[in-house]
This record gives sequence, C-alpha cells and structure tokens, in this order.
Amino acid sequence: MIGPGDDLGGLIVAALDVTRLGAEPGDVIAVCQKVVSKAEGRLRLLSEVTPSPFARQLALQWDKDARLLELVLSQARRIVRMDRGLLIAETGPGWVCANAGVDESNGPGEGWAVLLPHDPDASAARIRAAVRHRYGVDVAVLVTDTFGRPWRQGLTEVCLGLSGLSPLLDLRGEKDLGGRELHHTVIAVADELAAAAGLLMRKASAVPAVLIRGYRYQPAEASARALVRGAESDLFR
Repeated sequence: MIGPGDDLGGLIVAALDVTRLGAEPGDVIAVCQKVVSKAEGRLRLLSEVTPSPFARQLALQWDKDARLLELVLSQARRIVRMDRGLLIAETGPGWVCANAGVDESNGPGEGWAVLLPHDPDASAARIRAAVRHRYGVDVAVLVTDTFGRPWRQGLTEVCLGLSGLSPLLDLRGEKDLGGRELHHTVIAVADELAAAAGLLMRKASAVPAVLIRGYRYQPAEASARALVRGAESDLFR
C-alpha cells in the first residue's frame, strides 16, 4: 500500500524491473490518481475537519457526513449542480466531477478521505523523469481517475495529468473515407489511453499502473488541462 512520502516513480521503476517489462521509447505509463494522491500526502482525516454552517445544512438535508461535504466544498471552485444528494463541482484545474474528486475508497483506513493531486501534470513529469533516469529512454506518463459522464451510464477512466504526449489528436483538415474534409474532429487521445488502461486497474485489483506499448502518439510537452472545454465553447455552462 502506498503512503505519504513514498517514492512512486522509484516503485514503478522497480516494478518494471521485476516484471522484466522495462521501458522502451514511446511507451505510455498510466498511473491511477489514488496512489499519486496518497504518495503526495493529499489525505485528510475527517475527525480533523470542522464543517461550515453551509456544509452542516447540506448534510442535514441529504443525510450526508458534514465533514466530507466541507472537504468537497474546500476543493471546489464552482458548484455546478446540487440535487438528490449529489454534488457536481468544478475543481481548480477545471475538472467537473462528482464531489470535486474527494473520495474515501482505497484510502489509508476508516475515516480518511483522499483528495485529487495538487498538480497532476507535475506528478506525471516526476514519474517520467524517474523512468528516464533508470532506462535512458523517453516515455509518456498519464495520471488517470474514474469519472462519471453526463447522459451516459457507467464510469470510465480519464486523464487528469500528463507528461510527454499531446492529449489531443487534431484531425481537422484531413479527409474522411469519402474525401470530405473534417472540420470538427479532435480526438481526446489521453482519455482514450486512460480508459484502455482502466480495464486492467479495477477498484480492488491493487494494480495502480499499466504499461501501454505500441501506440504511436505525438510526443509533446503539454498539459492535461487542454482537455477541459473552455467556457466560450461550452453550451451547458
């Protein structure tokens, strides 16, 4: 189990050694957000949280833990929707998700909550540097998390942070099979890779990282924030 202060990059490199997978140029390593947050100490003990009057009001209305709601509110830049006991919030980097990403599952123990990493791009960059130091090759790293989606049932992994690849594949200007020019097709490559890795990172599988080998991506020094739709093109904001 990962704890605060653990060298996550070093542990991933050690796992690559033990499994004899190593690292090759162009590999992608997807790492789940939970171990990143735990290694970086993004943990809060609920007994040390003092709920605000607003959090207490919501807790009474929805039969929720006021301390947990206070943590959610502290991580939210904007409340997008509150209804039927659900709270959808926008976080500092712009992610819109349930409970601002605050989660109690797979934490250190009962009474602990896990927050999203402060800077997932930087987290990915540190792991990438550890792999480069050990193997002398350049890879890409994704930090992934499980999100719900409007209008669709079920959860899927998405990319919260990255280092070494472009999160978007812009196909505008290219032709489809019928020769028609594409005008709007921009593929969220980082999210698709995260979702593929999520098939192997089940909730209780204790698999926190997945090596993706053979996908040809566009190397880039980019940010996962490019995946956030701006307000000017968001018809639902």
